[in-house]
Amino acid sequence: MTRAGRHLRRLVPMFVALALAVLSGSAATLAGPAAAQPSNGTGSSRPEFLKLTLDSVSPNTVTTTSDAILTVAGTITNIGDRPVEDIIVRVQRGAAIGTGSGLRSTLRQDELNYNVSSPFQDIADRLTPLQRKSFTLRVAIRAGARGVSGSAPVTSSLGITDPGVYPLLLNVNGKPDYGQPSHLDDARFLLPVLGLPALSTGADAKDDAGQPVPAPTDAPVAITTIWPLADRPRLMGGVTGPLKNGRAVLTDDDLAGELKPGPGRLDQLLAALESVLRPETGRDPARPGLAASLCLAIDPDLLLTVSAMTEGYQVLDSPSDPYGPTHDGTGTATAKAWLDRLRSIAPRICTVALPFAQVDLPALAAVHDADLTARAIDAPADIVDSLLPVRSVRGVALPDPGSIDADAATLLAGHGYHTAILADTAVTTAETRSTATGVDGTVRNTAAMAAENDSATPEMVRLPTITPPATPGTPTAPPPAEPGMKAATFDIWPATALAAVGANPQTPSFTPKRVRYPVAIDSRTARLQDALGAVSWSALNPQAGGPRSLLLMPPQQWWPSRDEATALLSQLDLLVRNGLAAPRPFTELLAVPPDPRPYDLDYLSGVSEVAVPDQFIDPIREQDKRIADLLSALVDVPQQEPTPRDYLTPLRDDLVRALTRSDRNNPDSQTDTVAQRRLDQNKRTIDTLYGKVTVLPPGGVYTLASEKSPLLLVARNDLPVAIGIKFRIDAPPETNITDIGPQILPAEGTRSFQIPTEVTDSRDLAIPISLTTPDGVALGNAVSVRVRSNAYGQALAIITACAGALLLLLAGRRLWRRFRGQPDPADEGLDPGTRRRVNRYLRARLRVLQRQERP
Repeated sequence: MTRAGRHLRRLVPMFVALALAVLSGSAATLAGPAAAQPSNGTGSSRPEFLKLTLDSVSPNTVTTTSDAILTVAGTITNIGDRPVEDIIVRVQRGAAIGTGSGLRSTLRQDELNYNVSSPFQDIADRLTPLQRKSFTLRVAIRAGARGVSGSAPVTSSLGITDPGVYPLLLNVNGKPDYGQPSHLDDARFLLPVLGLPALSTGADAKDDAGQPVPAPTDAPVAITTIWPLADRPRLMGGVTGPLKNGRAVLTDDDLAGELKPGPGRLDQLLAALESVLRPETGRDPARPGLAASLCLAIDPDLLLTVSAMTEGYQVLDSPSDPYGPTHDGTGTATAKAWLDRLRSIAPRICTVALPFAQVDLPALAAVHDADLTARAIDAPADIVDSLLPVRSVRGVALPDPGSIDADAATLLAGHGYHTAILADTAVTTAETRSTATGVDGTVRNTAAMAAENDSATPEMVRLPTITPPATPGTPTAPPPAEPGMKAATFDIWPATALAAVGANPQTPSFTPKRVRYPVAIDSRTARLQDALGAVSWSALNPQAGGPRSLLLMPPQQWWPSRDEATALLSQLDLLVRNGLAAPRPFTELLAVPPDPRPYDLDYLSGVSEVAVPDQFIDPIREQDKRIADLLSALVDVPQQEPTPRDYLTPLRDDLVRALTRSDRNNPDSQTDTVAQRRLDQNKRTIDTLYGKVTVLPPGGVYTLASEKSPLLLVARNDLPVAIGIKFRIDAPPETNITDIGPQILPAEGTRSFQIPTEVTDSRDLAIPISLTTPDGVALGNAVSVRVRSNAYGQALAIITACAGALLLLLAGRRLWRRFRGQPDPADEGLDPGTRRRVNRYLRARLRVLQRQERP
């Protein structure tokens, strides 16, 4: 091949690639390596050729005593189908974040908005597909800064002059085969700067410009942190109680892994708390430590499950086959150790109970069942207190999505709750509602408007006065000290950042849609940095007219590692030590007087989209009524186990678990399928329980000795609890059967009953007989008893009377003839001996009749 041919062969692929780029509209004129393409990181599109991952940031928070050099480590991976050459990386910085919503929206901005940048640094000449390369960048935080070791200043600086929270971006450029040098990916993260370190320790720092720059501490923010311990429901549905001695059956053994020391999620959350609760050296005893601001929020369903695991348990071989084989669980010892550690920690800090199984409170209100409500929101505090040596905080509700509707608020108020912990966008003022309607008549979501305008919501607001309706049979809750309910609000922006931390990043339903993006594409380090910046922002940015308080509310199912959780707690402790924050106990927050302005609930659209579907409301209400009917019939026998309530409570818990909000934010979860399976198991078990109390068929025709002989019936109770019954007998017109009233069947036993019966017909009669509860609810299956009586009724009485009268007539006739000496024609042909015997017999019968006639 000629030289020209070889050159042409090289140029053809380039022309083809350029033509395809032009046709797709993605071609761009790039002036050197700094030219920008649309963001491939946290923006709208995913990277095509290179993937940039942030591995570490040191220091993760800048203080007056930290290193003045920022060291960033990362990894570049070729994820495309062709080699990439001339790979270079640099650090870019945006302006300090000035609004709460900027903690999220800044991470979606184009890289051109990060206008302060360091020079590009060469990373690799060439990366082939699937090849990766690690790198480290060092950049000064302040211009001319030296590291803590006093080394020479680095060649570039971020140019930060004031404390604040700054968005940073790692920008990677490269040249794919058949392409041009371009921006191929980026990684964004937040850097909290609590203070600027000195430029150096030498002569360069003698002037004021080189001195450390601390953040103002004249208005420290009051910090309260909720620390959740919760898990999705694990106990298999349709199992009666009590769940002791290995009777508990779990759908899977994943909880054993979450409790396991080291990698377990719940173990790591507990370990991070333990690190904070250790005695602190060097702290002024008069100043409260971070532990004072922490409050454990515990799901009572988790405690019940772990407690059951400590006595041994079974696990389904397949969660999709609830009636299939099981095997022994592996987490008994692990559950004991974890529960013992929790019992050691809980008395040392505040504790509050979450709604049972993270129940959806609006859905619970829609079911409108007093017994189910009592189990879901009245019992949790008692359950926590019975399993832990604590007295948990009462009267405060922590709904999982941070938003409730008016029906749920009414429900809570009717059960003695005085405060709900809600997102700051879940409440709204009358002024906000009045501006929600535009000039064109369209209605805008008030929560979205509040988020867009960063309007400050008070830390405590008063909700409208709620008068709960009286429910028959439900004890009236004591009236609250103040009318109406209060709402303690948490900032959605730190809550959004906290939810993204860990192995299972999530975007809460209260996060506005305009700033949502798939957070899983960011590295864990980047997401942790975002959370560190978000929890620090309020301390560094006092807002005019806004509260100097911060309530941190992670998601109830939270997935940080021990290191990540410890880093977050250490960040809060760092704010306290630097005078930027002050710990505030949860109980003090609840005592804050509410804002005098009237507020109303604004049920967030994002929350309602992932709520429990209406298809479960009616079946759950129906099943709970059947449980209540059976419970009212069961008899509590002293010193007999189980009690009726212990026996049926797990079935009621199943119905609450079917209303859980757990995993509903995850689009890949099969929450509805799991809930329906749980309902089906519950219904099947309740059907079985009702069928265990029945009348035993006699097995043939039952013959009565006389017309008033009693009907003998045998009833059997296969339940481990005594039960009250009544007989339901559809007697035919020929019978009169007396109702013997309510009776009691012993546990797991039989009992015979004599039913007073009067039958006026000698024919075989079919009598349908069944059992009911004392309230008339059917039990078991009806049987048909075939009855035959030896009585002939009225006809038999007439025949007997006629026969007696005829006998008297004939006997009198014989005696009359004898007294008159006239032989009886009936005696003709009889020999004298026979006549004498007949006469003696007749005289004897006459004497008998005479004695009977005497008074």
